[in-house]
Amino acid sequence: MRKHIFNAGPCKLPEQALENTAEAVKELGNAGQSIMEVSHRSKEFQAVIDEAQDLFKELLNIPENYEVLFLGGGASMQFAMIPYNFMNKKAAYVDTGSWSTKAIKEAKMFGEVEVIASSEDKDFAYYPKVDVPKDVDYIHITSNNTIRGTEIFEDLDTGDVPLIADMSSDMMSRKIDVSKYAMIYGGAQKNVGPAGVTFVIIRKDMLDKVVDRPIPTMLKYETHVKKGSMFNTPPCVNVFGVKETLKWVKAQGGVEEMERRAKERADMLYGEIDRNPMFKGTVIDKASRSRMNITFIFEEKYQNLQDDFLKYAADNNIVGIKGHRSVGGFRASTYNASTVEDVKELVNCMQEFEKQHA
Repeated sequence: MRKHIFNAGPCKLPEQALENTAEAVKELGNAGQSIMEVSHRSKEFQAVIDEAQDLFKELLNIPENYEVLFLGGGASMQFAMIPYNFMNKKAAYVDTGSWSTKAIKEAKMFGEVEVIASSEDKDFAYYPKVDVPKDVDYIHITSNNTIRGTEIFEDLDTGDVPLIADMSSDMMSRKIDVSKYAMIYGGAQKNVGPAGVTFVIIRKDMLDKVVDRPIPTMLKYETHVKKGSMFNTPPCVNVFGVKETLKWVKAQGGVEEMERRAKERADMLYGEIDRNPMFKGTVIDKASRSRMNITFIFEEKYQNLQDDFLKYAADNNIVGIKGHRSVGGFRASTYNASTVEDVKELVNCMQEFEKQHA
């Protein structure tokens, strides 16, 4: 039986993407070879990566002066690549929790880092207001925090200062104005495909920002732009999975439809969290509540029932709602392939548990 999947990553994927990728593992089209066997230099795989890039550009209305890359190493590799390629003296970072904190740590190896906004004072339970400095090489934000459950829903206007965003977990879930960003990146496994591939959307004028520092070939964005993401062998199966996921997004109505569904799912689950006397949300500013990663805990007098609730949920075919190990509690990740029916089952589970214990 198919479970109701709320994993934070790897994420739930559309049935169509799973089935088509499984078929490609057996044979890619009529190539007589699996996607795991075919040469990445072949016309068959070139068609795969071209279509994946074209779908990114179409779905996000990406301007002509941007490139779309598929790289390895996860978003965590980008934490180091970004300052390596773009920081001359100083960069500005917004700290909204675990992943941005890790990005800040990496950036400090390359120059001065100014934390221009932080929600640490409230245990990262809101998205802070951002004031834009003018004396930095770039500004870095994490648009959605998968662990703390906060999200920013506006495209910041940073003027002439390049804006870089880690959109690992909200990519393709809402409309964005790509032209406001110098670079957008993320791990595919939190919304747009299987684990093992990282997407990078980069404005072409960012490729020569640092001239005094030698950059290793594999860590240089220009290397991958010039070679069309194939300087070395790319994660072929994973790129195919991204392509199939984006084909599904397009067929469903594009990013606009994904955003409508995301709002519907989030409103339903937050509504139950706010209603149910056993639970409470962990994000103190409701305007900052993530639509992708919905975090909540038991009220204090019920906290001894956490393991019981997780088991009760598992018995009802609900998986992936245990909170991140660093914060505990519960987290339901409602990515694009999640359905209203998945959320209804979780809500029903919360209501039945309330009847038994409240």
